[in-house]
Amino acid sequence: MPRFVDLSIYLENDVLSDPPMLAPKIEYSKHQDTMAEFMMLYPGTNPEDFPDQEAAAAEWVRLTTHSGTHVDAPYHFHSTMDAKLGEKKPSITIDQVPLDWCFRPGVKLDFRHFRDGYCVTARDVDAELKRIGHELKPLDIVVVNTRAGTRYGHNDYVSTGCGMGYEATMHLLERGVRLTGTDAWSWDPPMLHTAKKFAETGDKSLLWEGHKVGKDIGYCHIEKMHNLEVLPGDGFTICCFPHKIRGASAGWTRAVAIFED
Repeated sequence: MPRFVDLSIYLENDVLSDPPMLAPKIEYSKHQDTMAEFMMLYPGTNPEDFPDQEAAAAEWVRLTTHSGTHVDAPYHFHSTMDAKLGEKKPSITIDQVPLDWCFRPGVKLDFRHFRDGYCVTARDVDAELKRIGHELKPLDIVVVNTRAGTRYGHNDYVSTGCGMGYEATMHLLERGVRLTGTDAWSWDPPMLHTAKKFAETGDKSLLWEGHKVGKDIGYCHIEKMHNLEVLPGDGFTICCFPHKIRGASAGWTRAVAIFED
Protein backbone atom coordinates (compact mmCIF):
# COMPACT_ATOMS: atom_id res chain seq x y z
CA MET A 1 0.00 0.00 0.00
CA PRO A 2 1.27 3.52 -0.74
CA ARG A 3 2.13 5.91 2.07
CA PHE A 4 0.72 9.44 1.96
CA VAL A 5 2.17 12.66 3.40
CA ASP A 6 -0.23 15.59 3.63
CA LEU A 7 1.39 18.70 2.11
CA SER A 8 -1.54 21.05 2.79
CA ILE A 9 -2.42 23.56 5.47
CA TYR A 10 -5.88 23.91 7.00
CA LEU A 11 -8.52 26.38 5.98
CA GLU A 12 -9.36 27.80 9.42
CA ASN A 13 -10.29 30.95 11.26
CA ASP A 14 -7.75 31.10 14.06
CA VAL A 15 -4.35 30.40 12.48
CA LEU A 16 -2.72 33.17 10.47
CA SER A 17 -1.99 32.09 6.90
CA ASP A 18 -2.64 35.38 5.05
CA PRO A 19 -2.61 39.11 5.63
CA PRO A 20 -5.77 39.92 7.66
CA MET A 21 -7.73 41.38 4.72
CA LEU A 22 -7.25 38.12 2.78
CA ALA A 23 -7.89 35.67 5.63
CA PRO A 24 -10.63 33.05 5.17
CA LYS A 25 -13.76 33.27 7.30
CA ILE A 26 -15.69 30.11 8.20
CA GLU A 27 -19.11 30.14 9.87
CA TYR A 28 -20.00 26.79 11.44
CA SER A 29 -23.59 25.54 11.71
CA LYS A 30 -24.21 22.61 14.08
CA HIS A 31 -26.82 19.93 13.59
CA GLN A 32 -29.54 21.86 15.44
CA ASP A 33 -28.71 25.13 13.68
CA THR A 34 -29.93 23.94 10.29
CA MET A 35 -33.26 22.50 11.45
CA ALA A 36 -35.26 25.38 9.94
CA GLU A 37 -33.70 24.79 6.53
CA PHE A 38 -34.39 21.05 6.72
CA MET A 39 -38.02 21.65 7.66
CA MET A 40 -38.34 23.84 4.55
CA LEU A 41 -36.77 21.10 2.43
CA TYR A 42 -39.17 18.54 3.91
CA PRO A 43 -42.50 20.42 4.13
CA GLY A 44 -44.77 19.28 6.92
CA THR A 45 -42.00 17.99 9.18
CA ASN A 46 -41.06 19.14 12.67
CA PRO A 47 -37.88 18.68 14.73
CA GLU A 48 -39.21 15.56 16.46
CA ASP A 49 -39.36 13.79 13.09
CA PHE A 50 -35.56 13.74 12.76
CA PRO A 51 -33.26 11.33 14.66
CA ASP A 52 -32.27 12.95 17.97
CA GLN A 53 -33.81 16.18 16.60
CA GLU A 54 -30.69 16.78 14.56
CA ALA A 55 -30.55 18.07 10.99
CA ALA A 56 -27.13 18.44 9.33
CA ALA A 57 -23.87 20.16 10.17
CA ALA A 58 -22.77 22.65 7.51
CA GLU A 59 -20.45 25.60 6.99
CA TRP A 60 -20.53 28.91 5.17
CA VAL A 61 -17.06 29.84 3.90
CA ARG A 62 -15.80 33.19 2.60
CA LEU A 63 -12.39 32.95 0.97
CA THR A 64 -10.41 33.76 -2.14
CA THR A 65 -9.17 31.20 -4.63
CA HIS A 66 -5.74 31.87 -3.11
CA SER A 67 -6.73 30.92 0.43
CA GLY A 68 -5.14 27.85 1.97
CA THR A 69 -2.98 25.51 -0.07
CA HIS A 70 -3.82 26.27 -3.69
CA VAL A 71 -2.57 25.96 -7.26
CA ASP A 72 -2.02 29.19 -9.18
CA ALA A 73 -2.87 29.12 -12.88
CA PRO A 74 -0.88 31.05 -15.52
CA TYR A 75 -3.83 33.46 -15.74
CA HIS A 76 -3.00 34.66 -12.22
CA PHE A 77 0.44 35.83 -13.30
CA HIS A 78 -0.31 37.62 -16.56
CA SER A 79 -2.99 37.88 -19.24
CA THR A 80 -0.79 36.13 -21.82
CA MET A 81 1.71 33.28 -21.68
CA ASP A 82 4.36 31.42 -23.71
CA ALA A 83 5.87 34.49 -25.42
CA LYS A 84 9.31 32.84 -25.37
CA LEU A 85 8.00 29.63 -26.88
CA GLY A 86 7.19 31.41 -30.11
CA GLU A 87 3.45 31.58 -29.62
CA LYS A 88 2.14 34.29 -27.30
CA LYS A 89 -1.39 33.28 -26.35
CA PRO A 90 -4.06 33.95 -23.69
CA SER A 91 -3.10 32.49 -20.33
CA ILE A 92 -4.99 29.40 -19.27
CA THR A 93 -7.24 29.53 -16.22
CA ILE A 94 -7.31 26.93 -13.45
CA ASP A 95 -10.05 24.86 -15.12
CA GLN A 96 -7.86 24.62 -18.23
CA VAL A 97 -4.66 23.47 -16.49
CA PRO A 98 -3.66 20.02 -17.83
CA LEU A 99 -4.33 17.41 -15.17
CA ASP A 100 -1.19 15.71 -16.44
CA TRP A 101 0.83 18.47 -14.77
CA CYS A 102 -0.69 17.74 -11.36
CA PHE A 103 0.26 14.09 -10.74
CA ARG A 104 3.96 13.73 -11.31
CA PRO A 105 7.27 12.75 -9.66
CA GLY A 106 8.22 15.26 -6.98
CA VAL A 107 11.57 16.91 -6.30
CA LYS A 108 12.30 18.88 -3.13
CA LEU A 109 14.88 21.64 -3.02
CA ASP A 110 15.92 22.41 0.55
CA PHE A 111 16.50 26.14 0.85
CA ARG A 112 15.74 26.53 4.57
CA HIS A 113 19.24 27.91 5.17
CA PHE A 114 18.68 30.99 3.00
CA ARG A 115 17.84 34.24 4.77
CA ASP A 116 14.39 35.79 4.63
CA GLY A 117 13.91 37.74 1.42
CA TYR A 118 16.75 36.00 -0.43
CA CYS A 119 16.13 35.51 -4.16
CA VAL A 120 17.25 32.02 -5.20
CA THR A 121 19.50 31.83 -8.27
CA ALA A 122 19.89 29.24 -11.02
CA ARG A 123 23.25 28.32 -9.49
CA ASP A 124 21.52 27.62 -6.16
CA VAL A 125 19.05 25.34 -7.94
CA ASP A 126 21.80 23.40 -9.71
CA ALA A 127 23.82 23.06 -6.50
CA GLU A 128 20.85 21.59 -4.66
CA LEU A 129 19.99 19.22 -7.52
CA LYS A 130 23.59 18.02 -7.46
CA ARG A 131 23.47 17.56 -3.69
CA ILE A 132 20.38 15.35 -3.85
CA GLY A 133 21.60 13.58 -6.98
CA HIS A 134 18.59 14.38 -9.15
CA GLU A 135 18.52 15.22 -12.85
CA LEU A 136 15.38 17.15 -13.75
CA LYS A 137 12.95 15.57 -16.16
CA PRO A 138 10.11 17.29 -18.03
CA LEU A 139 7.00 17.72 -15.86
CA ASP A 140 8.77 16.96 -12.58
CA ILE A 141 6.96 18.86 -9.82
CA VAL A 142 9.62 20.90 -8.01
CA VAL A 143 8.81 22.13 -4.49
CA VAL A 144 10.90 24.54 -2.46
CA ASN A 145 11.33 24.06 1.30
CA THR A 146 11.97 27.48 2.89
CA ARG A 147 12.23 28.75 6.46
CA ALA A 148 8.61 29.89 6.17
CA GLY A 149 7.44 26.36 6.91
CA THR A 150 8.54 26.79 10.53
CA ARG A 151 6.63 30.08 10.89
CA TYR A 152 3.20 29.00 9.67
CA GLY A 153 0.60 30.35 12.09
CA HIS A 154 2.90 33.12 13.39
CA ASN A 155 2.61 36.83 12.70
CA ASP A 156 5.75 36.83 10.55
CA TYR A 157 4.77 33.93 8.26
CA VAL A 158 3.94 36.12 5.26
CA SER A 159 7.33 37.88 5.40
CA THR A 160 9.45 34.79 6.09
CA GLY A 161 11.54 32.62 3.80
CA CYS A 162 13.44 32.93 0.57
CA GLY A 163 11.75 33.05 -2.82
CA MET A 164 12.20 32.20 -6.46
CA GLY A 165 12.83 35.04 -8.88
CA TYR A 166 12.91 35.20 -12.67
CA GLU A 167 16.27 33.50 -13.19
CA ALA A 168 15.69 30.44 -10.99
CA THR A 169 12.10 29.96 -12.17
CA MET A 170 13.03 30.19 -15.84
CA HIS A 171 15.89 27.75 -15.19
CA LEU A 172 13.28 25.17 -14.11
CA LEU A 173 10.80 25.90 -16.89
CA GLU A 174 13.41 25.66 -19.64
CA ARG A 175 14.01 22.10 -18.44
CA GLY A 176 10.37 21.17 -18.85
CA VAL A 177 9.04 21.80 -15.36
CA ARG A 178 5.48 23.14 -15.48
CA LEU A 179 4.37 22.95 -11.85
CA THR A 180 6.30 24.11 -8.81
CA GLY A 181 5.50 24.71 -5.16
CA THR A 182 6.56 26.37 -1.93
CA ASP A 183 5.75 26.26 1.76
CA ALA A 184 5.99 30.06 1.83
CA TRP A 185 3.08 32.46 1.33
CA SER A 186 4.34 33.31 -2.15
CA TRP A 187 6.58 31.75 -4.80
CA ASP A 188 8.46 35.04 -5.05
CA PRO A 189 10.57 36.43 -2.20
CA PRO A 190 8.29 37.97 0.46
CA MET A 191 6.88 41.27 -0.74
CA LEU A 192 8.09 43.16 2.34
CA HIS A 193 11.71 42.49 1.42
CA THR A 194 11.23 43.11 -2.30
CA ALA A 195 9.52 46.43 -1.58
CA LYS A 196 12.59 47.55 0.36
CA LYS A 197 14.89 46.58 -2.52
CA PHE A 198 12.66 48.38 -4.99
CA ALA A 199 12.67 51.53 -2.83
CA GLU A 200 16.47 51.43 -2.76
CA THR A 201 17.08 50.65 -6.43
CA GLY A 202 13.96 51.57 -8.40
CA ASP A 203 14.46 48.30 -10.29
CA LYS A 204 11.03 47.39 -11.71
CA SER A 205 12.18 43.92 -12.71
CA LEU A 206 12.12 42.93 -9.02
CA LEU A 207 8.34 43.21 -8.79
CA TRP A 208 6.70 39.78 -8.74
CA GLU A 209 9.49 38.53 -10.97
CA GLY A 210 9.02 34.83 -10.25
CA HIS A 211 5.31 34.92 -11.04
CA LYS A 212 5.81 37.05 -14.14
CA VAL A 213 7.92 34.33 -15.74
CA GLY A 214 4.53 32.91 -16.70
CA LYS A 215 4.15 35.46 -19.47
CA ASP A 216 7.24 33.92 -21.12
CA ILE A 217 6.52 30.25 -20.34
CA GLY A 218 3.17 29.31 -18.85
CA TYR A 219 3.38 27.33 -15.61
CA CYS A 220 1.60 26.75 -12.29
CA HIS A 221 2.71 26.73 -8.72
CA ILE A 222 1.37 25.58 -5.37
CA GLU A 223 1.60 28.05 -2.50
CA LYS A 224 1.31 27.56 1.27
CA MET A 225 2.36 23.93 1.30
CA HIS A 226 3.15 22.13 4.55
CA ASN A 227 5.36 19.32 5.87
CA LEU A 228 8.00 19.73 3.16
CA GLU A 229 10.71 19.21 5.76
CA VAL A 230 9.77 15.53 6.05
CA LEU A 231 10.27 14.87 2.34
CA PRO A 232 13.51 13.51 0.84
CA GLY A 233 15.00 15.11 -2.25
CA ASP A 234 13.10 12.79 -4.58
CA GLY A 235 11.53 9.32 -4.74
CA PHE A 236 7.89 10.33 -4.31
CA THR A 237 4.93 11.46 -6.40
CA ILE A 238 2.99 14.68 -5.81
CA CYS A 239 -0.76 14.81 -6.41
CA CYS A 240 -2.27 18.31 -6.43
CA PHE A 241 -5.39 18.42 -8.60
CA PRO A 242 -6.94 21.91 -8.25
CA HIS A 243 -10.62 22.58 -7.68
CA LYS A 244 -12.37 23.15 -11.02
CA ILE A 245 -13.46 26.81 -10.84
CA ARG A 246 -14.52 28.15 -14.20
CA GLY A 247 -12.32 30.97 -15.48
CA ALA A 248 -10.46 31.36 -12.17
CA SER A 249 -6.86 32.33 -11.43
CA ALA A 250 -6.36 29.57 -8.86
CA GLY A 251 -8.00 26.58 -7.22
CA TRP A 252 -7.71 24.99 -3.80
CA THR A 253 -5.96 21.64 -3.53
CA ARG A 254 -5.32 18.91 -0.98
CA ALA A 255 -1.72 18.37 -2.05
CA VAL A 256 -0.15 15.08 -0.99
CA ALA A 257 3.12 13.23 -1.49
CA ILE A 258 2.78 9.54 -2.32
CA PHE A 259 5.48 6.99 -1.48
CA GLU A 260 5.29 3.50 -2.95
CA ASP A 261 6.44 1.02 -0.29
